[in-house]
Amino acid sequence: MDSFEINKIVAAVLLVALLIIGIGKISDIIFYVEKPKTPGYKVELEQTAKSLENKVIETVKDKVDIVALMALGDVASGEKIFKKCAACHSIVKGGANNIGPALYNVVGRKVGGVDNYKYSKALASYDKAWTIEELNGFLLKPAKWIKGTKMAYAGLRKEKDRASVIKYLNKNSDNPKPLP
Repeated sequence: MDSFEINKIVAAVLLVALLIIGIGKISDIIFYVEKPKTPGYKVELEQTAKSLENKVIETVKDKVDIVALMALGDVASGEKIFKKCAACHSIVKGGANNIGPALYNVVGRKVGGVDNYKYSKALASYDKAWTIEELNGFLLKPAKWIKGTKMAYAGLRKEKDRASVIKYLNKNSDNPKPLP
């Protein structure tokens, strides 16, 4: 095939492309539809996503049936789910702090209780212990549960996942706490 044939093919393709674009522009001019100034109906939102999220956090703080929650989880699932956490936290006895503090013996320990780890001001001043209720709320949405924490994890939305991780954390302890 010589160059004249190639030029004809390229010209044909360009002509088709220009025709398609031109027809689209002409049809927009012919069939112009003016948008109404006021919509035919208005969708009213009762709550935004942020207010819904805050409501969920408040509900978790106020009304969590821990016995029912803990019945959902199992240690084997918790171990699998914890692999996400293992990027920043150690769970072995005597394990070193990584990006986050070591979590061996965490259930029942004071929040910000690892001596050789530099906690955020929010966690260092949070004067509570890591109870099952506290862990459940924190694992749901860390930044909302303790405002000002440096932990940039989105959280675990599923109750079963949170219960499983809490059971796994409790198992990795010298003296596991009795579960409700």
